[in-house]
Amino acid sequence: MTLEEFKAKAEADHEWAPGWDEIEDAFKAVYGSQEPQHFGTVLQSRAMFGGPEYLDGYSAYASAKGYSHVVTFGMSELYADEESFGHDFSKWGYEMTIKLKNEAPSDCVWAMNMLGNLARYTFKSERWFEPGQYVGSAEKPESINLGKPESKITSLLITNDTEIPTRQTIYGELAFLQLVGITTEEFLKVKENRDLVPVLLERLRADYPDLETDMNRTKNYV
Repeated sequence: MTLEEFKAKAEADHEWAPGWDEIEDAFKAVYGSQEPQHFGTVLQSRAMFGGPEYLDGYSAYASAKGYSHVVTFGMSELYADEESFGHDFSKWGYEMTIKLKNEAPSDCVWAMNMLGNLARYTFKSERWFEPGQYVGSAEKPESINLGKPESKITSLLITNDTEIPTRQTIYGELAFLQLVGITTEEFLKVKENRDLVPVLLERLRADYPDLETDMNRTKNYV
């Protein structure tokens, strides 16, 4: 699509959201005609209006493999924006995902709140995430789901989504970065030695082929 074609389409359809369409098309390739449960953030709470929300919403798909697959909307450029056309990356260049084992889409709001906090961190600090990074605290580890404080899953490891590949869009590259829940022990090991990240992911996939996060997991894989 040329810039002139982009301008013409944007002028003809004021509701056109090409970046949003890219996200939905990426998930249709896996989930077909399934309609996800979508959770939009309150308009007045969004950062453009002075609020704390930097994302426009989240969708949660029910996988036949036994987990909910959540994706964010807003880390990449969603709407028709001429200034964003033709860049190397679509805004931050990715959307975040997480797969929650044995949790229904309607039970994933806690994870959406967590993703919203991570988005806020990126927008305010201008520090983005990449595969191989991790998020956690060695000083005061607590469950990533505050409603389930007994869970051993206290940290996150970032990798490419196992099912949704990177796409090239009119705004640039759009990757899907999957957050994988890990234990405190695993976090400390990879923090000490980054070379253990691929080892941990490989071992996890033996029991969790799509790197789904199991909040009931107690076994350590490193």
